[in-house]
Amino acid sequence: MPQVFHRSANTFSRLSIFGAVFILAALVLAMGIFVRSSYATGVGNPVNQPVPFSHKQHVADDGLDCRYCHISVETSAFAGIPPTKTCMNCHAQIWADSPALAPVRDSYATGRPLVWNRVHALPDYVYFDHSIHVAKGVGCAACHGPIEQMALTAKAETLQMEWCLNCHRDPAAYLRPRDQVFNITYQPPANQRALGEKLMKEYNVQIKTDCTVCHR
Repeated sequence: MPQVFHRSANTFSRLSIFGAVFILAALVLAMGIFVRSSYATGVGNPVNQPVPFSHKQHVADDGLDCRYCHISVETSAFAGIPPTKTCMNCHAQIWADSPALAPVRDSYATGRPLVWNRVHALPDYVYFDHSIHVAKGVGCAACHGPIEQMALTAKAETLQMEWCLNCHRDPAAYLRPRDQVFNITYQPPANQRALGEKLMKEYNVQIKTDCTVCHR
């Protein structure tokens, strides 16, 4: 029986098989790079808001404490979004006629709250509690980065599971005294490891990596 395919077909077949394997591996690698990119995670990309609120101006320049606006951060899972009245405590007198603050004045006059766009939006299947992290000595900057320097608010971290687990596996590297949680100028000491281990015992911080901690 005559040979149907030329001998070179064997080489072509082998190259095709190996090529398919490498292409598949490249696609998996590209997908891994994509899901960690700022395009996918939103890290560093400011989110458009109804009012161009600047944390830098209010926190770093004017010295407002985080809790002035985020009043429930120490007591509930949600940090809280300030009502328009909180804004108007100052802006009834400061920048009272600024065109940029027209939505704030309209909201206060009509009673309709401003609709802010989420910057840190976790999926519905993820449970996160601000109050427990604050109580255990996790500073705002651990998750929100140098937010006091942000003229427009953007994510500083991916908030992906692997990022959360870095802290949950080694809390000592991130803890600070409770009275320093809201201190925007706090710098970790040279003996952070020793301090963190001491605070873990003092605040009863446990290493929690079980799925049910965050997925309930």
